[in-house]
Amino acid sequence: MDITTIPIWGKADEAAVQQIKNCAKDAEAVALMADHHRGYSVPIGGVVAYEGRLSPSGVGYDIACGNKAVRLDVSANEVRKNISTIMDDVASNISFGVGMKNDTEVEHELFDDDPAWEIQEAAALKDLARAQLGTVGSGNHYVDIFEDEENRIWVGVHFGSRGLGHKLATHFIRAGGGNDGIFADPVLLECRSDLGEQYIQCMKLAGRYAYAGRDWVAEHVAKLIGASIVEEVHNHHNFAWLEEHNGRELWVVRKGATPAWPGQKGFVGGSMGDISVIIEGVEHQECASALYSTVHGAGRVMGRKEAAGAFKWKRPKGGGRKKLVQTREGKITREMMDKWVRKRGVELRGAGCDESPHCYKRLPEVLEAHKNTIKILHTLKPLGVAMAGADEFDPYKD
Repeated sequence: MDITTIPIWGKADEAAVQQIKNCAKDAEAVALMADHHRGYSVPIGGVVAYEGRLSPSGVGYDIACGNKAVRLDVSANEVRKNISTIMDDVASNISFGVGMKNDTEVEHELFDDDPAWEIQEAAALKDLARAQLGTVGSGNHYVDIFEDEENRIWVGVHFGSRGLGHKLATHFIRAGGGNDGIFADPVLLECRSDLGEQYIQCMKLAGRYAYAGRDWVAEHVAKLIGASIVEEVHNHHNFAWLEEHNGRELWVVRKGATPAWPGQKGFVGGSMGDISVIIEGVEHQECASALYSTVHGAGRVMGRKEAAGAFKWKRPKGGGRKKLVQTREGKITREMMDKWVRKRGVELRGAGCDESPHCYKRLPEVLEAHKNTIKILHTLKPLGVAMAGADEFDPYKD
């Protein structure tokens, strides 16, 4: 496609623009959502459409990362009054962090009825997947408690397919000839090739797995609060869908972008000290150029090392377990982050300075760029936020 006509929403991030231009050389269509920023090979907030091919590096290492929000039948006054205890319960009952396993064994039909487990690479990961189902991970993955404009309580979760997705993505990117590096060309697989067919099966398996994990966490948090779920909104934002656009069947890869077909609802999270929203796609002439997509979050304005500084794992001189030691200071301190969330009345558990609200765009400004193609159904104010601690290392945080 013509790289001089790439549709871009919001303020252009030059590194992300460079990446999407590189993607456009082999694509039928591309677009950048307003929360875009640099990613691995394909920018976060990037949408890339292919005919007969798809890109495992476009989908990314966290296959089927996504958001789920559920509304509960519980008194907002009761939740606000007990938010400190609730967040203690969330932090102690939900497993956050890289490589974590669930203390509760979670049964799910996907382990028995999905033929993708017969693929060698998936079969080798089945036990790991069983152990990690219902765990959240690290980075910007979270469990949040919200109150909406009608004083109703929502639970929001954000994470993907955990070690299963990461290891499957690593295999297929390598098998497809992928190279390391931020600006490496996206790996492309022919959909009708053996490798392409296997990837599609494994991607869909990881998608089912991510949905099952988010379902379990949302239901578990509802039980901790003593409530029932009365409404839910659920979407992937790191995935590839076979869709029809302008009369052609295309594989649409969304990396940190939410599908937003007219009438389709989505949950878009802000930072820990900002609003989140429930949205719905609406028909507009911009929809086609956006490939019926919108943002998945607020989008970063500051790199992780820039924000939190540099760290290394070091073993104490006297021996013992390695500890994460700061080797260079960042722009954001814990005091700055805590002050921000306290001012907004948010009860925070975990998180590092690289997830501070200072590191993100303001969500209302990002949503404004897409006002023609989405409408906001509910505005969610965070009451409590739980994330992995600052000492968790994750090489593929988005």
